[in-house]
Amino acid sequence: MAEKTVATKRGQQQSPATEVTRSRERYLAPPVDIYETPDGLVVMADLPGVAKDGVDVRVENGVLTLHGRAGDATPGDPVYREFELVNFYRQFELSDKVDQAKISAQLKHGVLTLHLPKAEEAKPRRVEVKVA
Repeated sequence: MAEKTVATKRGQQQSPATEVTRSRERYLAPPVDIYETPDGLVVMADLPGVAKDGVDVRVENGVLTLHGRAGDATPGDPVYREFELVNFYRQFELSDKVDQAKISAQLKHGVLTLHLPKAEEAKPRRVEVKVA
């Protein structure tokens, strides 16, 4: 599984007031740990401050996209702030050995755990030898 960031389309119209070099939203690539098990891959991504409804996990054209919107749980407007919660964005290119239809995700205590099972044809199997 290789990390992949998809470039934006060139030639998109920008309004004259929009500065091209700056984005209004900041994104961080969440740190991930990837483990291989006999059944597939397990991806654990740290998404602090992201609630269940702020997580978007998609698979399109063989690319796994993680997008998390951090939300401030404190009511009211901040008077003084030393840090700002940022959103998360990261993409991975999946191989054919991953069964993309059976990917599952779970968010617990700010850690997103993805289970990417191996496709049946990619799983090792034992071939029985017959004696003639």
